Amino acid sequence: MTPTPPLQPLLDDAVIMLEAPTQAWSDRAGRMGDAPIHGIYHGDVRHIRSIEIAVDGTALESIGCSSPVPQQTVLTDLLRGLDDESADPKVRMDRDRRVAAGSFSERIRVASHLGTPTAVVVTVRVVPDFAPMQQVKAGSAASAAWSWDGSVCRAGDASFTLTAPEAAVTRDGDALVLRWEATVPPRGSVVADWSLVLDDPALVVTAARPSRAVPAPSSGDPRAARWMDQATADLSALRLALPADPDDAFYAAGAPWFFTLFGRDSLWAARLALAVDPDMAASTLRVLARLQGTTHDASTAEAPGKIPHELRSGTLSLPNEGVHLPPLYYGTVDATPLWICLLADARDAGMPLSEVHALLPALRAALTWMTVHGDASGSGFIDYKDESGHGLANQGWKDSGDSIQWRDGRLAEGPIALSEVQGYAYEAATRGAELLDALGESGAAELRAWAADLRERFRAAYWVTTPEGRYPAIALDAHGAPVDTLTSNIGHLIGTGILDPDEERACAALLTAPSMSSGYGIRTMSTDAAGYWSLSYHGGSVWAHDTAIAAHGMLRAGLDAEARVVAEQLLDLAEGFDYRVPELHSGDARVPGGAPVPYPAACRPQAWSAAAAVVVARALG
Repeated sequence: MTPTPPLQPLLDDAVIMLEAPTQAWSDRAGRMGDAPIHGIYHGDVRHIRSIEIAVDGTALESIGCSSPVPQQTVLTDLLRGLDDESADPKVRMDRDRRVAAGSFSERIRVASHLGTPTAVVVTVRVVPDFAPMQQVKAGSAASAAWSWDGSVCRAGDASFTLTAPEAAVTRDGDALVLRWEATVPPRGSVVADWSLVLDDPALVVTAARPSRAVPAPSSGDPRAARWMDQATADLSALRLALPADPDDAFYAAGAPWFFTLFGRDSLWAARLALAVDPDMAASTLRVLARLQGTTHDASTAEAPGKIPHELRSGTLSLPNEGVHLPPLYYGTVDATPLWICLLADARDAGMPLSEVHALLPALRAALTWMTVHGDASGSGFIDYKDESGHGLANQGWKDSGDSIQWRDGRLAEGPIALSEVQGYAYEAATRGAELLDALGESGAAELRAWAADLRERFRAAYWVTTPEGRYPAIALDAHGAPVDTLTSNIGHLIGTGILDPDEERACAALLTAPSMSSGYGIRTMSTDAAGYWSLSYHGGSVWAHDTAIAAHGMLRAGLDAEARVVAEQLLDLAEGFDYRVPELHSGDARVPGGAPVPYPAACRPQAWSAAAAVVVARALG
């Protein structure tokens, strides 16, 4: 029999607690260890593989699981083996689990309504792991050898300190066993506490300080209010900073794999959530400016003025994909113009001009990358091609290897010049010119001329006509040919200024038509394309942030009715996922009485999916 290849863990039915850079995954009964994703993680290391709790003399029968806040899970079990013979259950166990940045704790409370004392023995079996996150994601995790000195468990530089007052703690093979013996008084309770303090000196990120509270937009719809409450709580739990600058926060991209800085993700999340966390825009801009490229380096995709793609504590290796990314990797074609756009938005939202001025060198460098270095192939448009042989083949937000397809299903040949990146660049040039004017700086006229020329060349090169209509191609290929598949990328063009109003209306109509609209958001690829598959990562699925970006652009373009249609679909989506919207979901068409179908490996919470709630509230308001 052929062995099953390693598979990425599924996430859709697991319970998560988080406060970046720490997270814990279990099932709804609190069991940790049965599923590949389960465990307690700190940064890029899974410190604990499993936790198993037992009470002598009884099975645990789960009857409750709730998460009042992202950092907490409350679990309730019946202990009917310790009951009397009456019908009502009289002995129960409640567990209050919590995470904070760098810690995990659990309070176990056994309560009895019996009229006599009840002896209980509670055992918690903790299995250390210390597997790298990338191995967990690849489905090939193997536990590291570890040592135990009675309080600290260590593997290499990573460690955790275990505290369990009043418990006997012993090592039993691959596990640490915590054991409490107690007597529950009649109609009383006993409590057992234990906790972990997690450490990994290799971490390149740290928890950020709390954000300034800002009233959230209100639409008057109670479902939108519920989503906003969940989204803002999740965004708060995803806040990170770099150790050298703890006051400047950014949003981690998402759980479980992306508890770090991602240029594109952090920028879009901050931009979509600007109304509820205006300080995040300014701090994200500063964090990325400090890491802005200064030289040409094909091995890292760095270039002068370029905003980075991601930051890791070590090399990220995905052998099945032939990808090996250095710790600081610049392989993103869109983060640099998006940085400029966010700077302009932040200034409009009240970022002091003195803070904008402090970023002037970074602004000029970003503008130079965009107008000089961004056209790596000489195509006349901003494009990309991996020159290292081990980087990302696609470097827009749809960064999977098969995301840029012709309508007949063929993969496009690079260098690739994505359509939405030209829209970002046009907006960045025009908004950048406004910033230079506001700062009393030169160069605005040249930028406006560059943008006007880009707009005309875009109109001549990108528009295609297919049986679905006339629309901008997803990209130009290596030969300058427009790749003709209808995709959600056209939604990112709306509101940038690169399209005229009639063109924006035409794109909005296509995005809300049946081939693109699933009923729970906009598909990444039309159902009429040969490569469409509802569970394809970028070729037919629906991403909430992608749909929210289209709605954001529609609002800016004055297409309020179209934005409302899209927002209502996202609100139905949020309700279908109990208001914690995942990274993506299936592109299956909505059916009466149905529910959105999960993409079971989707991350959640995801920063830009949570930030979509802010756009929806604006569109429905």
